[in-house]
Formats: sequence, C-alpha cells, structure tokens
Amino acid sequence: MTEQGLTVYVRYDCSLCDDMLAALRPLQQELGFALEIIEIGGDYQLEQLYGSRVPVLVAGRGELCHYFLDPDRVRGYFAAC
Repeated sequence: MTEQGLTVYVRYDCSLCDDMLAALRPLQQELGFALEIIEIGGDYQLEQLYGSRVPVLVAGRGELCHYFLDPDRVRGYFAAC
C-alpha cells in the first residue's frame, strides 16, 4: 500500500461525485492509496475555491482531474511517486 493519498472534494447529492467515487474504488484497490472525501457544502473557503466544479480529485497540492476520473493520470501520479 502506498503512503500517498488522494483527496476528492464533493457535494452531496451530486451524480458526478457519486460516479467519480465509484470509479475510484477499483483504482484504490489496485494501487492501495488512502482516499479522503471532503464535502464542500457549508465551507465558505472550499465553496469559493471549487464552486460547482466538483468533484475535484487532488494529490498533494495538485489537481489530478475534475468532473470525471482520469485513471491514467492517477496511475501516472503514483508511478512517479
């Protein structure tokens, strides 16, 4: 299992968010990363940062993708670690 983790910023009742989370699960099993899920609703700073541009998948301080999962980008990130 890798020590690196990913963070996904979501809104509840967001179908794109649900889709990304579902697509991340097999990758998480394959690559063994920790996944933190953060709901942005009610957090002024996060709402200003991400607005309606969710879900957003972040590794460290860098965004890997938003709206739709890019599995190749995630694999590339972990290959480079």
